[in-house]
Amino acid sequence: MNMEKFIVLALIGGLLIYMISTYNHLVSLRNRFKNAFSQIDVQLQRRHDLIPNLVESARAYLTHERTTLEQVMMARNNATAATAAAARNPGHGKAIDTLSAAEGVLDKAMGRFYAVAEAYPDLKADSAISQLMEELSSTENRVGFARQAYNDAVMVYHTYREQFPSNLIAGFCGFTATRPFTTEDPAARQAVKVNLGTP
Repeated sequence: MNMEKFIVLALIGGLLIYMISTYNHLVSLRNRFKNAFSQIDVQLQRRHDLIPNLVESARAYLTHERTTLEQVMMARNNATAATAAAARNPGHGKAIDTLSAAEGVLDKAMGRFYAVAEAYPDLKADSAISQLMEELSSTENRVGFARQAYNDAVMVYHTYREQFPSNLIAGFCGFTATRPFTTEDPAARQAVKVNLGTP
């Protein structure tokens, strides 16, 4: 009788240890993708801070391109709001989807800006504008690396969360799925080409 009690207690203890271990691992993986998102947040904030400076510097050269400048600023403002919402809860899939879409629109607007800028040799020759464009290009690369790290962390979290039997604990304890941070528009996936050379 004592042996049966011991076996039952050992099984219950083993199950509790497994559940605690699985719960803690899920917390660790969730915190890892949230931390990875914070790196995206830093780089996007830098990008969003540089864009108004670039638009303001280019305004004198692009007097006939007011619509393009307004579209860039509108897309930037929407992306900034979407970034703030996603940063509050990077585990919320809808917020990440909204951010992905907003950044895709901003990518398109910046692509149009760069295309228009190509037609203005004086703008391309301006050293302040060239430096801002270079900083934006560098920031875009950092955003890409941060996005990849976040997506990798999300994939590891999802894989563990969906595996049996950890999926039972994940469901019971409220570990919900999130979304990877992707660019929806295939054209926006292409790197923006910036020609900083003088004409």
